[in-house]
Amino acid sequence: MSEPSHSIHGPHQGQPLLAAGEPLDRTRAAMVMVHGRGASAESILDLAIELNQSGWAYLAPQAAGNTWYPHSFLAPLASNEPGLSSGLAALTNVLAHLAQAGIPQERTMLLGFSQGACLALNMTREARSSPL
Repeated sequence: MSEPSHSIHGPHQGQPLLAAGEPLDRTRAAMVMVHGRGASAESILDLAIELNQSGWAYLAPQAAGNTWYPHSFLAPLASNEPGLSSGLAALTNVLAHLAQAGIPQERTMLLGFSQGACLALNMTREARSSPL
């Protein structure tokens, strides 16, 4: 996946984006799966086998060093930079990639575990205040 030119440069840019399920040109819906601290894109993508939804594409971005940001989600935001902003930009890029592939937001789901859930929740909050 190529990143939009407006993306920031941080620890998570240039990391792999793993995929499972249907190819984007044949899918009817997509799920972006965001792993937790210490886990990997590969490990959360294993859930796609359990979910087993035909017609779905599953995408899992990888965090640099297997963590999206260094401290607790309760820590001051500034202490989690640049990881936090870089992680949010990585998710924004995945969502933009899905939109460019013709998959509308209403057919896109975010799933996160632990730290990945916090990042995904932050994305949904930002999505309400500004469009992609």
